Order: sequence, then structure tokens, then C-alpha cells
Amino acid sequence: MLTPADIRRHLDHLTKPAGSLGRLEDLALRLCAIQQTFTPQTRPRRIVLFAADHGVAAEGVTSWPSDVTHLMVRNIVTGGAASSVLARTTETGLRLIDVGTFGPDLTTDLDPTNQYVCAKVRHGSRNLAVGPALTVEEFDRALAVGREQADAASRDGIRVVAAGEMGIGNSTPASCLTALLAGVPLETAVGRGAGADDAVLARKRDVVALAVAAARPRLGVDLRAAIASVAGLEIAALAGFFVGAADAGLTIVLDGFIATAGALVAERLRPGTATAMIAAHRSAEPGHAAALAALGLTPMLDTWNLRLGEGTGALLLMPLLDAAAAIVTQMATFDSAGIAAHE
Repeated sequence: MLTPADIRRHLDHLTKPAGSLGRLEDLALRLCAIQQTFTPQTRPRRIVLFAADHGVAAEGVTSWPSDVTHLMVRNIVTGGAASSVLARTTETGLRLIDVGTFGPDLTTDLDPTNQYVCAKVRHGSRNLAVGPALTVEEFDRALAVGREQADAASRDGIRVVAAGEMGIGNSTPASCLTALLAGVPLETAVGRGAGADDAVLARKRDVVALAVAAARPRLGVDLRAAIASVAGLEIAALAGFFVGAADAGLTIVLDGFIATAGALVAERLRPGTATAMIAAHRSAEPGHAAALAALGLTPMLDTWNLRLGEGTGALLLMPLLDAAAAIVTQMATFDSAGIAAHE
């Protein structure tokens, strides 16, 4: 087994002062450790975005109307969104999976090359402020949607995957899951999401507090039911994708707060899943740092203040991932260059 010490020793023997490439060396070490090789691969790669709506949006927990989810799905798959632009720029294949939006199936409206898939489990989750957001059966079906996308990536020879999301109101279930699974206090778990004002933030905190209080007693009795009660369809799909990708031996680049809530679910359902992950960034959402800490992950882009989602943070890491792989595979060692190494 290739250990971190083995990889660090190799990096220290490249033609540079030890540690002089800073965090790039940390990224290289993580990449080599996940792939268990000194010749890591970062291509071909793919990002899969899961889209769904949320009944809890009716509680005033977001300043954006739910119909924006459907409009953004179309924007993403027709190439106009930030995630679309960054995927093209970083040469990362993009797929969008509608696992539960309120909007119609766009299959007949779009060019089939757009990589859009309609796999709705239901039209949006239920309002978690008044009852369980999902049944266990719905949660499991959404997990299976994500798992199938991971299996498809593996069959297609993809080496590095990322996943993102689109769903107005989804920072509320993500906050619930962070409080529930990472054990962080309410004031840490709940942030402003996509720009909530003080009144919206206060309502959001009240909703999360009530939902988590209802779910927590079930956590040790029926784990899946507890998680499903405060989850979203796209978050469940993210969890299934992460579990499937880790099982297939793929390298996972983790995006922001919502995706990390999915990673918390994946790790709880399949302990060890996080060992296949590289955390791209720490978002402006206060719960994200706590969720990453619970997973034992250190973000590579730590002060960028990203909070868009859509997999954009993961996509920004892709060029650095290429650079990390390049220094490991292409740089000469002191021995091969005939240079005496200095401690």
C-alpha cells in the first residue's frame, strides 16, 4: 500500500526544495493516495449535477422562487450557466439529472447531446417543516439514481468525478443534515444560502431547529428514515453518487455546502466513502467548514468565498488537479537530474 509518507518522500525527491510548491504538493499527495499510484490520472473527467425542488421553500426560507430551479436547469444544459462555462473551460464533461424538480421533463425540448436525463422520483420533496420531506422508499430511489450515474461514469472510463446540484431552497435541508449528522449547533449549521436577508435567515433557523429536533430521536433507531425526513432528492442522489463512485475506485472532487451534506449522508451510510474525496473549497456558508471537518477533509481553496453551488467550486479545482498530477509524473528527481539533494 502506498502510504502518505511514501508519497511525501517521492515529492521531496523531485527537483525543488522540499515543500516549496506548498498546497499543490498537498493536492498531489491526496491524489496519489486516493489512486494509489505515482502516475495519477485526472482525465477523462465528468461532473454530474442533480436537480430537485423543495417543499420547504413555501416556508419563506429562501429569497428565490422555486420556478428558478427549472429555469436554471435549462440554462445549465444549454450552456449559459457558470457550471456550464467552467465545465467547458476545464474540459470536464457535464451531465444534468432531474431527480425531482417541479418543472416538466425537458427531454423532447433539448438536443440529445446536452446530456440531460429526466429521472424524477417525485415532483419536489415535501415540506420538512410540517412532516418528513421524503419517505424511505423515495430516499432509496434517489440514492439509486445517483448510484447509476456513478456506475455509468465508471463504465465510460472516467477517472475523476465531481457532483453538484441545483435546487432553490436546498441549503435548508443541507443545514438540517449538517446539524443532524455532524452534530454542529444551529447557529453554525444555518447560513444565508443564496443571499437570504435577516428575516429569511431567522425563519430558516426556526424551520431547521424544528425539523432537526423531530429527526434526531430517530437517528439511532431508523437511520434512513431520520435522514430522509430532512433530505432533498438531489442531496440523496448526491449521496448515492458518492458511494457508487468510491466503490468504483473513482477520485471524487467535492463541491460546496450542499454537496458536502450529501457526502455526510454517504459517509454515514457507507463509512470510508470520504477517503476517495478531495475537498475543492470551503464555501461562505458557516456549516460547510464544520461538515468538512466531520468528514476529515481539508479544503484546497480556502478563502475564495464561493457560495454558488452547481459544482462550480469543484470545477475550479480541475486545472490545479492537472498541475498536481503533472508535477508527480513529469518532474525529474534529484537522482535522474544528477543533482545532489539538500535537506
